[in-house]
Amino acid sequence: MKRKRTAKPGKPLDGHTAMITGGLGDIGLATAQALRQHGARVALGDLQSRATAAKRAPRFHYTRVDTTRRRAIQSWIRKVEVDLGTPDLIIANAGIVELVGALESSEEAWRRTLDINLTGAFTFVQAACRHLIRKKMPGRVVLVGSWAAHAPHPKLTAYSVAKAGLRMLGQCLALELAPHRIIVNEIAPGFVDAGLTGRIYDANPGQREKARELVPSGELIQASEVGNQIAFLCDPANRHMVGSVHLMDGGLSLRVR
Repeated sequence: MKRKRTAKPGKPLDGHTAMITGGLGDIGLATAQALRQHGARVALGDLQSRATAAKRAPRFHYTRVDTTRRRAIQSWIRKVEVDLGTPDLIIANAGIVELVGALESSEEAWRRTLDINLTGAFTFVQAACRHLIRKKMPGRVVLVGSWAAHAPHPKLTAYSVAKAGLRMLGQCLALELAPHRIIVNEIAPGFVDAGLTGRIYDANPGQREKARELVPSGELIQASEVGNQIAFLCDPANRHMVGSVHLMDGGLSLRVR
């Protein structure tokens, strides 16, 4: 007797297309890998060159794009739709940080930090969600925020302000977009031993261990862990977290306020 073949179970994000800003950074790449493992087609956007993308992300769709420029974002969305399908998983991850006190920060540095971390996220999400609404398609939006949105930092003023703004942006968007079946949430990591924070640790010997000592769980976060949690927020089965802040900081914000 021939055995009956059983269909292989599908992956939760089969048929979905993701767009990730800041896609060549550590968290962006980890997120891309997690989403692909769950079945999604993934497009990365960043300011780095195609040569850099070919080295860091050779298997991913890549576009060099400035997320602070509306026309560039709109062009990127159209390109992704043609190449991969309508993007319905929108990950606003691009960000920069400058270690400087509020009184020492220049107006240019302040403006650039807010432009990339906050205004760029708004421009990207607005364009992508307008497109989804025109097509009457549901979607998921994840804003990559930070525990710094609610914890003052003496040398991260512009960054903390941008992330606090991003948090309110996410909640306002969540309220407005939920009736369109577009679910918006924020992920708020604590000390990540990668990306922007990882570079600060590398440049300041001993800082990594000091950071670890502040975390009640005694562990720093890996980029792959952030990526996996973003994939969780994108899962279509995750229907009732709307406008939530998905805090993953090992208890850090319980101790440092």
